[in-house]
Amino acid sequence: MTDGPTFSFILTAAVKGWRDTDSDESPLSLALPINFVDPLKQLPLLAKDQEFSFLWDNSPNLCFAAAGRCQQFEMCGPRRFELAQRFSDDVIGRLKNVTPEAPTYALPKILLAFSFFEQTSERLVMQGVSPAVQAVLPRWQLACFEGSSWLRLNAVPTNEAETRELVEKLWLMRETLIKSSEGYDLVSKNTFSRASFPNTWQDSYRPSLIRGIDLVNQGCLEKLVLAARQSIPLKKHLDPLPILLRLRNQQSNSCRLLWQRNLNETLFGASPERLFSLFQGKFRSDALAGTARRKDNGEALLRSEKDLREHQLVVTSIVQQLVNQGLQPRVPRAPKLSKHGQIVHLHTPIVATAKGHIPLQLASALHPTPAVAGLPRKEAMSWLRTLEPFERGSYAAPIGWIDTRGNSEFRVAIRCANVRGNLLEVTAGAGLVKGSIVEREMEEVGLKLGVLAEQLDSQSTKLSSRSMI
Repeated sequence: MTDGPTFSFILTAAVKGWRDTDSDESPLSLALPINFVDPLKQLPLLAKDQEFSFLWDNSPNLCFAAAGRCQQFEMCGPRRFELAQRFSDDVIGRLKNVTPEAPTYALPKILLAFSFFEQTSERLVMQGVSPAVQAVLPRWQLACFEGSSWLRLNAVPTNEAETRELVEKLWLMRETLIKSSEGYDLVSKNTFSRASFPNTWQDSYRPSLIRGIDLVNQGCLEKLVLAARQSIPLKKHLDPLPILLRLRNQQSNSCRLLWQRNLNETLFGASPERLFSLFQGKFRSDALAGTARRKDNGEALLRSEKDLREHQLVVTSIVQQLVNQGLQPRVPRAPKLSKHGQIVHLHTPIVATAKGHIPLQLASALHPTPAVAGLPRKEAMSWLRTLEPFERGSYAAPIGWIDTRGNSEFRVAIRCANVRGNLLEVTAGAGLVKGSIVEREMEEVGLKLGVLAEQLDSQSTKLSSRSMI
């Protein structure tokens, strides 16, 4: 067993921490080191009897899983970034961390998921569409970094007896995780069963695509990122974890994500795009635009006038938004290729010093980038509402976390799918600029949809991107 504090030591610290809290609503946060365990494989154990669960798998560097809600916040409508930051600041300000010796990667985290549009009506939320923002201080948190693991429990005890009970639960969970250190057998697990694999997204997408290309060719917009959605009926429950485990190997440069709001609604996928990260005052954002098949020689992207022009629009916009926030971004002279499984993107990392900057203020300024919406932003967003025959929900929206020291990272929820009951929805988009061709953009959307579609057929037959268009 990993060396760490004794039961008596952690109990004494927990009781003292509870006595020092300012109010009956102050969360107490306890953590223990643990032998190396894989949070992805251990998430089912951590999430037992919990509706909410979360996974952030950016291996080999960082992986953490979370389950249950200690504190939460949801809302629809404007000011969502501001109010979510206020919630995060309030919870972090009240939280009593009784294990300050835990490493940075194991700090308590506020988890956040946004919708693409800020105006998500209550009617749509009742229909299963996520609210404009969800923020959660999880009950359980299991983090792993470079072979070291920590388990954390957040709760609001009302007396010393409950505080002791929390320490006992933490201790017992650690023992349970150690005994099942291999985790669940996700490799051989076969949970996907489809009623059919319809291929009808093209029928509704093509007319909208033609209209979108007309808008950019006529100069009404500089760029428009128009999305298509493929809906797949399921015969039985879909467990995303085996898919995420395979994507860990196939999409190693992406960040595997899972956000299960409840037992009926789950977002999961492998995002290649970092909206931004903020760590000890160091800021980074990834401009990602321009797509090709890896096998079709992605090097051609570096010579494509259309793709380079589309990519530069994204870089220029992100840089300008950061300058508006008082940052001085640094950008390499030319993009490079970023490989994600069978897909290659043009990629430009943008870095800056950002001491004292507020994470969700930066998120509000950057979202949505032209990589997922268009330019000008306001006009592009309006046209997306007109041309896309579905609610985007969490597609292409920020998802991430803020820890108790202000470090944060947010990904853009692309290459992701939503499960709502017995329906699976996969969404992907294409960036339209002058020079865009209908058939090429259709092919790009099919290629992106194929990232998850290939994983969803549990039988020997796999859907290639060519078979989808």
